[in-house]
Amino acid sequence: MRVIHLSAECFPAAKVGGLADVVGALPKYTNQSGIETAVVMPRFRTKWTMKQRWESRFDGDVQLDGRQVWFSIQECVGSVEALGFRLFAIDVPGMFDRDGIYADTATGHYYTDDTERMVVFQRAALQWMRQFAVKPAVIHCHDHHTGLVPFMVKYCPEFSALAQVPTVFTIHNGNYQGAFSWSKAGLLPPFYASARGMLDWADTINALASGIKNSWACTTVSPGYLEELKHNSGGVEWLVRNEWHKMHGILNGIDTDVWNPATDPMLPHNLQKGDVEAFKKANKAAICQWFGLNPNRPLITYIGRFAGEKGAGLLPDAIKKFIHEGGPATFFVLGNGQPYLEDVFRRMRAALPGAFGCALEYNESLSHALYAGSDFLVMPSKVEPCGLNQMYAMRYGTVPVVRSVGGLIDTVRDVDQTGGWGIRFDHFNTDALYHAFVRAVAVYSYKGNMAALRKRMMAIDNSWERSAQHYRAVYQKLGLS
Repeated sequence: MRVIHLSAECFPAAKVGGLADVVGALPKYTNQSGIETAVVMPRFRTKWTMKQRWESRFDGDVQLDGRQVWFSIQECVGSVEALGFRLFAIDVPGMFDRDGIYADTATGHYYTDDTERMVVFQRAALQWMRQFAVKPAVIHCHDHHTGLVPFMVKYCPEFSALAQVPTVFTIHNGNYQGAFSWSKAGLLPPFYASARGMLDWADTINALASGIKNSWACTTVSPGYLEELKHNSGGVEWLVRNEWHKMHGILNGIDTDVWNPATDPMLPHNLQKGDVEAFKKANKAAICQWFGLNPNRPLITYIGRFAGEKGAGLLPDAIKKFIHEGGPATFFVLGNGQPYLEDVFRRMRAALPGAFGCALEYNESLSHALYAGSDFLVMPSKVEPCGLNQMYAMRYGTVPVVRSVGGLIDTVRDVDQTGGWGIRFDHFNTDALYHAFVRAVAVYSYKGNMAALRKRMMAIDNSWERSAQHYRAVYQKLGLS
């Protein structure tokens, strides 16, 4: 295993957001390029993991602030054939064997011991790797859940066998930093006292800041997001600017084997003989029949979590204003999250039959069908480090309607620009989103517009083959042969 990815999420084993999609795809494509790659993650009790067969590879224990925590490293049998890479999971009884990943599925409340859980995950992974006869060429860490690894391999004597292994730290979302009080320093293995400053940020142990400081190379998931972090990164702006020499903005890709309109098994109708218009029409008809929507109007869809950073809170007022003013469009929302928003969407579904529909759940199959059957996908994000939904939409001929932020700037060119294919708006408010809907319907109303846009964006290469080459270049710069 030349490159080992450490991540709290990996599709299809455990997914909350785009982190899982990236970690479930990048290793596959780096493997295909000739770099033997594996993923290590916690063994959550998700439906997918419970269906797999696992074999034990290593057992150990972590001394966690005076108590002994047992763990087992297990490999998913057949993962190379099924996923394209070796998948390992760290089983820790009492920590990861729960219904949710970060929060209780029944109450929605976040687990209060997440710091302990993620520290054990990182320490267990390093215990396993330090006894390898042939050490990894690169340890690639993802987000704050693994941000302490670059520090531990440098400054903890327990892991001195890994001190010369280069580490890469990827920031998927800088809003989540994994900071905790110095009163919990006993969770970490003993480290050199002189290295205390390499953990500290604003008088806390900050996992994100530590990952930036101590990694050999640091990447973000789009060039646009890297620029944003210099000016807006939750208090670590100075650090991002100071470490600029080792920062790389690499745009995420999508798995074009999974997201293939011609072969996708989750679609009601696949693309046949390149007939995009027939493909879109058939899938839209299916969606509208399922949910009682008007198929003769443009269908504008939102897919994602109901979270402040995703801008889902802007949707109700903008949609209701558009419909009440006679706007000729139908809307659909797929997702879940903030309970008050779920209640609002339920009431809208009852009050606006035929014009608004929703499914308040995480539903992978339905999301594929919606990408194929919708005319527009809306992403009114407050923060969007990269965004994958807009790339899925483009792959399936659905025009993205996005706010000009982060990776959405890198991947969506406005129709008013030469060669553009999407609709962008700048301000994070209801009026801006409403006017984006107006522009979308105007684009839809002109004969031939949609066909031209679909042809243009479906030809764009957003594949992981391209992105994986950029990561390979980063690895090689660190010494990977």
